[in-house]
Amino acid sequence: MSVFEEKERVVVKFAGDSGDGMQLVGSQFTNNTALVGNDLGTFPDFPAEIRAPQGTLAGVSGFQIHFGSSEVYTPGDSYDVLVAMNAAALKSNIYNVRKDGILILNTAGFDSKNLRLSGYQENPMETGELDGYSVYPIDVTKLTREALKENQLGTRDKDRSKNMFVLGFIYWLFNRKLENTIDFLKRKFSKAPEVLDANLKALKAGHNYGNITEAFSTRYSVKRAQMPPGKYRSINGNPAIAMGLIAASHKTKLPVFYGTYPITPASDILHELARYKNFGVKTFQAEDEIAGICAAIGASYGGKIGVTGTSGPGMALKTEAMGLALMLELPLVIINIQRAGPSTGMPTKTEQADLLQAVYGRNGEAPIPVLACSTPSSCFNMAYQAVKIALEHMTPVILLSDGYIANGAEPWRYPSSNDLDDIKVKLAKEVKEDEVYLPYQRNVDKVREWALPGTPGMEHRIGGLEKEDVTGNVSYDPDNHENMVKIRAEKVERIANYIPLQEIDNGPDKGDVLVLGWGSTYGSIKSAVKELVNEGKSVAHAHLHHIYPFPKNLGDMLANYDKVLVPEINNGQLVRLIRDKYLIPAIPYNKIKGVPITKNELKDQVELLLTKEKETV
Repeated sequence: MSVFEEKERVVVKFAGDSGDGMQLVGSQFTNNTALVGNDLGTFPDFPAEIRAPQGTLAGVSGFQIHFGSSEVYTPGDSYDVLVAMNAAALKSNIYNVRKDGILILNTAGFDSKNLRLSGYQENPMETGELDGYSVYPIDVTKLTREALKENQLGTRDKDRSKNMFVLGFIYWLFNRKLENTIDFLKRKFSKAPEVLDANLKALKAGHNYGNITEAFSTRYSVKRAQMPPGKYRSINGNPAIAMGLIAASHKTKLPVFYGTYPITPASDILHELARYKNFGVKTFQAEDEIAGICAAIGASYGGKIGVTGTSGPGMALKTEAMGLALMLELPLVIINIQRAGPSTGMPTKTEQADLLQAVYGRNGEAPIPVLACSTPSSCFNMAYQAVKIALEHMTPVILLSDGYIANGAEPWRYPSSNDLDDIKVKLAKEVKEDEVYLPYQRNVDKVREWALPGTPGMEHRIGGLEKEDVTGNVSYDPDNHENMVKIRAEKVERIANYIPLQEIDNGPDKGDVLVLGWGSTYGSIKSAVKELVNEGKSVAHAHLHHIYPFPKNLGDMLANYDKVLVPEINNGQLVRLIRDKYLIPAIPYNKIKGVPITKNELKDQVELLLTKEKETV
């Protein structure tokens, strides 16, 4: 009879070949974890190759989930449990398992062929190199086939259900119910009854295996997390962006038009938005990146919320069209889900290396506001804010996320419509017969009105040639060009008057070290600084969502700390902007490996700075 051990938090990693269904297992376990009320963070890790050879290190696909009864900010630094479907999955992940951690190994994936392909000379389960871990060998493949021996499916089709056997067993290990996955399988395979039956049997067989095996004497339970009251769901970053766009559409009563070209890891935004035609959303899969953004500009010209999405390589192709939207002073949202680069780079790996591209990456003087998401749930609000700024200031806006945020998941509390800021849309009114329409006449914030085509008297020139101030006529006058460049720059700078002041996320208002972050470093910074503050260290954390322009009070905030540390998943980009703008010796901490910065390595870096501070004194 197994006993229950209560845990405050647990990190589980599922790993196997890209065809083993580890992403499905991870997403189902994530949904189940959200339903039981745990806080959570996830990190799906996809192979870089579309279909790497089975059994090789390059073909390993993984899904990491960190869940607990207290707040969770990262997917975890090390694993408490590793489920490895073959030798390559073990070899790729063993370095991250804590020394007394649990290894659940599918013995069928450790035959001579799999050992050779993964680079093992001998079976690690027999050499002693796994001593210190709690190792549980399970022949998942054999047990799945036995559970499905009455089914008429072929052996290969039966083996596809082994991921459900694993999921059922992990549900048993953590005292979970099967209902949410049973409902999911019934929906997914409603038109394939034999496949549905096989998956249901495998799921239940895995759960029952936990009850009948004597290998596991301990099961684990994690209490519900104490979270603010409300209605929650588990959400990934890309769907959250889609919902933020739809919320802005509902608030303004303007339909969303999304023009794009598929690219990893941004494609899910298109998939998600395509499901919401009932909200007036129009999606257009263009023939290339340039067509995608140009169609979105056309939609904005016609009075829609024009949006385009891509990753770094697509941003490079869209740059001239961004300049066109800037010249026309039209609202447009450009979403960049960053990945490792340059060029094609590592499409399935995360990076924050497009910040300088977003701020500076266009020909001529072309300032565009830049916003950044920090977590999957923040994507909703930042997408909403991007639309708000675009519409209220008549400008294209760049919204940065990355693969880590896009594919990660966390609990998200549904906001109500009343919780959302109003978005003020200023349309130009019909011109009287004795009046002349002046398309570039501006308000006090240098913002022109939005003139919709077809409105009587509103005819005006469009295109990428320089416009004359006020009239909008094409102009080659040098003084006018300089004036228009400065007007457009000032318009963007004045957006700082309408964005929130920067706040300290955690820690004192003055101190030894401020850790300043942006984007997906949020969780690791928050976790590290929280521990340091609890240890009595004079350390604080601030996280930027508005990067261009910066919040008005940021300079004064930075001056309150002896040192400013800027962690980034790039070779140092925000740190350059901070040094340039505020003339302070900000210190970079960079990691460029396609994976997130961990809490412990960041904590070590801050402690090193604190030690140097004491030595200097």
